[in-house]
Amino acid sequence: MSPFTGSAARTSRWEHLRVDLADTVATVTLARPDKLNALTFGAYADLRDLLAELSRERSVRALVLAGEGRGFCSGGDVDEIIGATLSMDTAQLLDFNRMTGQTVRAIRECPFPVIAAVHGVAAGAGAVLALAADFRVADPTARFAFLFTRVGLSGGDMGAAYLLPRVVGLGHATRLLMLGEPVRAPEAERIGLISELTEEGMADEAARALARRLADGPALAYAQTKALLTAELDMPLAAAVELDASTQALLMNGEDYAEFHAAFTEKRPPKWRGR
Repeated sequence: MSPFTGSAARTSRWEHLRVDLADTVATVTLARPDKLNALTFGAYADLRDLLAELSRERSVRALVLAGEGRGFCSGGDVDEIIGATLSMDTAQLLDFNRMTGQTVRAIRECPFPVIAAVHGVAAGAGAVLALAADFRVADPTARFAFLFTRVGLSGGDMGAAYLLPRVVGLGHATRLLMLGEPVRAPEAERIGLISELTEEGMADEAARALARRLADGPALAYAQTKALLTAELDMPLAAAVELDASTQALLMNGEDYAEFHAAFTEKRPPKWRGR
């Protein structure tokens, strides 16, 4: 996302999310614990717009996405979204579904790592938000469920049919998206859906620790690695290695590359500048 902005001011308050900024780490919390953090139209739009804003500012080097209370996110609110969509026409429904996809794209395209801290349920759209993150740190209570077919819709919602096979393989993805059955933490770790399994109640803390480690590292190198991982999913090898070569040539002209050599020579830790 481009860092160039127009005249719009920075958003000082987000109505549908709790946003905490500590140094270069952002923690974004879905904060409707009485509804298992069910998503509303506003929550989708706020998350999409927040990620775009943070991407333009270049002030954040890692982001933790968490859920308050008993679970991560139970998906779209049954009354406020599913009920409302029954009265929408096709054009309105297309606008809504495009917005949810834009939220997933914002997670994948922002220039900093996103870590989903998952405990309890991550269902429907909540499971896809976690899937879109770069890392999924979860405790033993976590369970993922892609429930879309269970409400009569395609399992390929919000990019799930694109992302999930690339994370767990086509066979597991077919089972999860077709049947909508929950996958508990031990199996999720076995099939590669979980990046790190913590002790119970420790997912948020472990996610923050990982975010801090990433934020203290070579931010530009991480940003380019994330961009290449997304871009090269659909590239032939020849195009991928050419893109890798161009990217490395640019980074070799960067300050961090020179700083590594200076630090190695002087036998000290590098002072990463993200440039």
